[in-house]
Amino acid sequence: MKHPFYLKAVWNGGRNSEGHIDAGGLKTIISIPQEMGGPGTGTNPDEMLLGAAATCYLITLAAMLERSDLTPQELALESEAIVDVTNNVFTYERIIHKPRIVLKADASEAERTKAERLAHRAEESCMISRALAGNVSIETQPTIVITGINEE
Repeated sequence: MKHPFYLKAVWNGGRNSEGHIDAGGLKTIISIPQEMGGPGTGTNPDEMLLGAAATCYLITLAAMLERSDLTPQELALESEAIVDVTNNVFTYERIIHKPRIVLKADASEAERTKAERLAHRAEESCMISRALAGNVSIETQPTIVITGINEE
């Protein structure tokens, strides 16, 4: 079964202008980020690629935890992207996912180990991560917390 997704975009002007995208649930202004000499309004391709990778990873991890009968008290994610600009060539080099999985106080060491293993497997299972494979390095740095034991 195939699932099509659609996006409509309008760009008026030159490099330092802005545009608009409409992709169903995602409707926003787009422009080149300030860090790259643009106006920095709305979002940009770098943030959207990071957003796609991060949300895919987080949803995949949540599903894997659920299928493994692990229900975290909290599941949060911080992700970072590194873009290199050398000789005016832009290269999306790396994405680092830092999931934080908070387990209940009665979680066993085996459950903590399973949560950590799933945090790494989710990156390999995520559709967006697989699409980026060979082009963008993706790493996972999970933090597993058991309530009341090793909370930060």
